[in-house]
Amino acid sequence: MTPTELETVAVDVAGVAAAFLRGAAGTGEALRTKSSPTDVVTAVDIQSEELIRGELLRRCPDSSIVGEELAEEVGHSSIGWIVDPIDGTVNFLYDLPVFAVSIAATRDGTVVAGAVADVLRCEVFSAALDSGAHLDGSPIATQAPESVAQALVATGFSYHADRRRTQAAALGRVLPAARDVRAFGSAALHLCWVANSRCDAFFEQDLKVYDYAAGALIATEAGAQVELPSDLNDDMVYAASPSIFDPLRELIVG
Repeated sequence: MTPTELETVAVDVAGVAAAFLRGAAGTGEALRTKSSPTDVVTAVDIQSEELIRGELLRRCPDSSIVGEELAEEVGHSSIGWIVDPIDGTVNFLYDLPVFAVSIAATRDGTVVAGAVADVLRCEVFSAALDSGAHLDGSPIATQAPESVAQALVATGFSYHADRRRTQAAALGRVLPAARDVRAFGSAALHLCWVANSRCDAFFEQDLKVYDYAAGALIATEAGAQVELPSDLNDDMVYAASPSIFDPLRELIVG
């Protein structure tokens, strides 16, 4: 399948899962925790991932799937999927209206397509490699603020207390320098909002691949400059208009 065809599959399945989650909104209850006492899982997370996996395998049999909640599924085709069944689970748990479904497609291990469905706004962001980014099928592009002082910056926070201390220090440097800072609790949506300039930049440490795989491609295809986690950047995701990427990154690093 081509990247564009995989984008279509991701959009369709994200839409199916978003419809399921709209019906479940307001019913979130913590089932267990994962990496820390603040990292919660709900029954709906698991139900959403089961639904997504079934839909993906029906459309693309023998695919591999890496998801947030369930064991990795190893297929034998060149196609893989990276799935976050609810990005913004804490928001879902508290009935806050910012959570998403994120589905990225890989071919031979490289992300080539993706979709992020904003569940309650009924919006779907998507992209295919070298084919641009879209919101509900219409092209989107990041804009270019003249400086960090004119930029609205989004961020998020680790589930681990020691990382939060580091993030608080970075936030203390960014907040006085930027137009303002927002933290809505969904990395996938933050990246998509950089793509269509609802935010001018986003940074967050300690994300997992299912948090950013689709959103990072969407932001990149919309013209944003994106840097993914590595040992060289202290496990940070950066995304911003190229006009402010370097000075903002310098502020964050300190």
